[in-house]
Amino acid sequence: MILPIFAYGDPVLRKKGKEINKEYPKLDELIENMFETMYGARGIGLAAPQIGLPIRLFIVDATPFEDDEDLTEDERKFVSTFKKVFINAQIIEEEGDEWAFNEGCLSIPDINEDVFRQPKVTMEFYDENFKKHTETFEGIVARIIQHEYDHIEGILFTDKLSPIKKRLIKGKLTNISKGKIDVSYRMRFPLAKKKR
Repeated sequence: MILPIFAYGDPVLRKKGKEINKEYPKLDELIENMFETMYGARGIGLAAPQIGLPIRLFIVDATPFEDDEDLTEDERKFVSTFKKVFINAQIIEEEGDEWAFNEGCLSIPDINEDVFRQPKVTMEFYDENFKKHTETFEGIVARIIQHEYDHIEGILFTDKLSPIKKRLIKGKLTNISKGKIDVSYRMRFPLAKKKR
């Protein structure tokens, strides 16, 4: 089932997610719905707060990057199969010199800005079967994971922009929260006027 994506300005996007256990109600169905929602919006990652749930769960599918000519052949091969569920994720370490990449977000449509992140991240997390993993990710995959991890920490990519950039997009962000934007997927806008 495709769920509505919560737009910029909704308080749930600012909440730090709570850990869950394997008894979380209908977890398999929730994960399936999240993938369906993400694919319906043509996304590469989706975090539970973006569908209104302040829990530590996010999904990533980097396969759309398999045709990216900026990636090496090995990187393209890796992303072509990279699809993962992250539950109760924690960053253990981030390494390397920060690099800029143009990021967007399904909760903040039509805004893309360069964000600086470190190229290597080591994570501890559980998969959908509640098997624990400690893995290191690099490059574009690390970036997607860091972006989604920020969501479960109540952080948005716009928080990482310079004060001047934030001022330049302030009007657009307000319009998004009011629903004054044309999107091709279901969204829930916190400040949209209800039709009578």
